[in-house]
Amino acid sequence: MKAMILAAGRGERMRPLTDNTPKPLLSVAGKPIIQYTIEQLVEAGFKEIVINIAYLGQQIKDTLGTGAQFGASISYSDEGDTALETAGGISNAMHLLGDDTFLVVNGDIANDYDFSQLYNKNISLAHLVLIKNPPHHLDGDFYLSNTEQVSERGQQSLTYSGIGLFHPKLFVGLEPGINKLGPLLRKVMSNNKVTGEKFNGYWLDIGTPERLNEMENHFKNSAEFNS
Repeated sequence: MKAMILAAGRGERMRPLTDNTPKPLLSVAGKPIIQYTIEQLVEAGFKEIVINIAYLGQQIKDTLGTGAQFGASISYSDEGDTALETAGGISNAMHLLGDDTFLVVNGDIANDYDFSQLYNKNISLAHLVLIKNPPHHLDGDFYLSNTEQVSERGQQSLTYSGIGLFHPKLFVGLEPGINKLGPLLRKVMSNNKVTGEKFNGYWLDIGTPERLNEMENHFKNSAEFNS
């Protein structure tokens, strides 16, 4: 099973840190943010990785190369000067992702989720990993039923973690260009085509310099970092 890391965003909220460095290459505890995700994926069995790039994307290619140093094989989907949003970026990379279900991970999150749980998991069109609403997103995104169905309505909202499995059929007919993932998912939720699970472990959206520092402190204080 292949995996895709979304790394094409401009990182506006991270400025001035991202004026000359793409957000995925910002350093945390001595390593680029994106390297943590790559290492997690490889450990879980995801060796074929696609990374989409746009702003300062050549720096990402120059830093990560073929991925051999991580035990991975990395391909790049170059979106040019303007990022295509999540659905647009995935659709643009479909020629690299193939015809089978694939994993997508946002390139600007830190987590201790076990990606091996998703390896070769059977899904309909999408399976989302959801979390408790963080302070910066209290309204949440979706609702999760007792039968693992994800919908627009329910009793307690949850936030999409940026980790999900998708089948290529979800993106069939999508017009090329900038497209967001949320509207695409909502179109198929009513047909019970989207399942999900709630993750209660460590998760952080590295969207601001303050959260970048929070990730730094987490890794410096973790047993894994100090062992």
